[in-house]
This record gives sequence, C-alpha cells and structure tokens, in this order.
Amino acid sequence: MEIFESIRDYLTSPELLQSAWAFFVNLLIALAIFVIGRWVARLLLRTVKKTMTSHDVDPTLISFLGNLIYAVLLAVVILSALSQLGIQTTSILAIFGVAGLAIGLALKDSLANFAAGVMLILFRPFRQGDFVEIGGVSGKVEEIRIFSTRLNTGDNVSITIPNGIIVADTISNYTANDERRIDIVIGVGYDDDLRKARNVIEQVCTRHEGVLQAPAVKIFILDLADSSVNFAVRPWVKTADYWSGRSDILEQCKVELEAAGCSIPYPQQDVHLHQVG
Repeated sequence: MEIFESIRDYLTSPELLQSAWAFFVNLLIALAIFVIGRWVARLLLRTVKKTMTSHDVDPTLISFLGNLIYAVLLAVVILSALSQLGIQTTSILAIFGVAGLAIGLALKDSLANFAAGVMLILFRPFRQGDFVEIGGVSGKVEEIRIFSTRLNTGDNVSITIPNGIIVADTISNYTANDERRIDIVIGVGYDDDLRKARNVIEQVCTRHEGVLQAPAVKIFILDLADSSVNFAVRPWVKTADYWSGRSDILEQCKVELEAAGCSIPYPQQDVHLHQVG
C-alpha cells in the first residue's frame, strides 16, 4: 500500500503537474512553429517561383531551386520545433552528419548522379524540349530530374539516363541553335556537263522556300569517286525545317538533274572475260 500511495503522491505532486503543463505548452508552441513555419516556407516557395517565372528563368531551374529552397526551409522549421521541446539540435546535427557520411559512402553512385544533375541545371547543355544525342541515344528531352534525365525517342520510347553518364559522355544538341546546315552529297556521271549539273543544283536550293539566303549555299566538287563526280551541297535552313528541307532538296535535285539530261550513277563494276587458248 505504501508503494501505491507513493506513486499517487508523486503523480499528484505540484512539481510533476508543473513539469507536465510546461511540456504541454512547449509541445503546443512546437506544433505551432511547425505548422506556421511550413506555411511560410510554402508561401516563400510560391513567391520565389513566381519571381523566377516572371524573369523568364528556365522551368527546369525553377523546379530544381524551388525544391532545394523548400527542403532547406523545412529543415530549419523542424530544427526550431525540436529546439522548443528542449531537444539539443546540435546532437541531432552531429548524428545526421555521421549518418550522412555513412549513407554517402553507401550511395556514392546516387550522389554522383545528384552532383551531375546540379551541373546540368547550372550549365544547361540542353533544356527541356531540346532534341539531343547522348551515348548513342537520340530523343527529345522530356524531363531533367535530380538523379536522371528522361528522353523520348522518335518512335515514342521513353528512356531514362543517369545524370552521371550524361555528364561523362558527349552531348550533341541538335536544337540548341536556330539554324542548321544540311550536308548532302549528290553524284553525277563522268560524261555529264558539270557546269550544267551545278547550275541545276543551285537553282533547286535557291528556289526552295526553306533555304536561307544567308549564309549562302555552298556547292563544290567534293570527290572524283569510282562511279561518279560527287558534289557537296550545303544549304542552311531553320532547325525546325531540317529534315523536311533535306528530303525536298534531294528529291528535287534527282528529278531536275534527270530532266536536264544528267545521270545519277550507282556503284557498278565492269567485268571483262578473256579467253585463253
């Protein structure tokens, strides 16, 4: 009975009630700090995103910086709430530091991809919507994430590439510039009039509505091949018109060269048989 009476006296003691009340008050304040702090963090995040959007900042950079800013603000709010409860945040930070080191060693590849993602965001060798070639894979950039980048190929296949591989590889960005040069090789026969053939090719390029006037079209003899005399044809077009322009010029050159009496030879070999005896 004395034990129960001692427990009752302890539970009803003014010191315990005062400590419990103080803890309850601190808990309410900590919850208020967390709720209000998270609301303020979201408000600041919306303000930052709105400001960056109004200044035409790249959407990928807005998303990345927004998530990073919100994570930092939320960490500050959580540490403030824990400090209100009397928890030593310095010890928590030390524990997180040690745990972070261990996790970093275990997830070094993921951290390398994260660092590569930061480099892609900062240096921006390509943006969302660009058509690129990375490691032999070509496609449109759909999304640049923190750890990986997602491409969509021409035949509508979604491909995810780790950012570490992207940074370590050669990146070909086909839509980075507004204009591109089309490189075409057109061969005519050795018996054809080369000046006439050159004039026909030049007229085809000049009349094509997608070919730019500047830089000027360059047409010159590239090679005296085995079966043909090859012309290098290099017109400039808008990047969006590259493939349609290339196809049109090839088709029109073939049709008009043949109409002008020029031949477009194909590889062939002459075999001579000698009878012995």
